[in-house]
Amino acid sequence: MTVPTPPDPNEERLLEHNYDGIQEFDNPLPRWWVALFWASIVFAILYEWNVIPGLGTGPGRIANYEREMQVATVRAAAAEAARPRLVLTGEMIAGFLQDPAALAAGKETFASTCAPCHRADGGGLIGPNLTDDFWLHGRAPMELAHTITVGYPDKGMPTWGQALTPEQIGHVAAYVLSLHDTHPPDPKAPQGEKQEEEAPSAAKAPTR
Repeated sequence: MTVPTPPDPNEERLLEHNYDGIQEFDNPLPRWWVALFWASIVFAILYEWNVIPGLGTGPGRIANYEREMQVATVRAAAAEAARPRLVLTGEMIAGFLQDPAALAAGKETFASTCAPCHRADGGGLIGPNLTDDFWLHGRAPMELAHTITVGYPDKGMPTWGQALTPEQIGHVAAYVLSLHDTHPPDPKAPQGEKQEEEAPSAAKAPTR
C-alpha cells in the first residue's frame, strides 16, 4: 500500500509565471520592514506638509536657510568685533624688518598678492618698481602700510585691507622695505618722486 505524500505547504506560494524555468517564490516581507516602509511614507507626507511653502503650513526650507544664515552672519560679526585687532605703528614695521620670520611671512604674502603686478623681485611690471628711490605714495613704513590697506583702485592697486590682517600688512610693508636697493635685473623705469630720506634697506635686514 502506497502512502500518499503530503502536499508541500510551500507549493501554494510559488507564483504561476516563470522565466526560463525559474519560478518566483512569494515570500512575504518581514513585518518590521513593512512597518518601517509605511512609517517613512507618513513621515514624508508630514515633512512635505511642513517645509514646502504653498503646500503646507511651514515656512519652507529656503526661509529656514535664510534665517539660519542671518543668525550665522550676526554671530560672525559679533565675533569679529570682539576679536582684538593689531594696531600697526612705524616702529612695529621697523621691528618686522629685523625679524626673519616676519620677513618670510611678508615674502609669502607678497608672492601671492603683490608679485603679479610688481614682480617677485619687486622690479615692477604693471605696478611700479619697489626697489629704487622713486615712490608714488611714499616709502615710510606707515605710508606703505596705508597704500597696502586702502590701495589705489583707479590706478590698478587693489584694496588689501579687507583681505589681509594688520599683521600681514605690516609683514608685507617690512618685506617691501627690505627690497630697497636690491637692483633686480631689467627693472621698470622710475615712477613718482625721488625720496631723499633714507629708508631701511635690505642690508639692514637679517634675511629675506
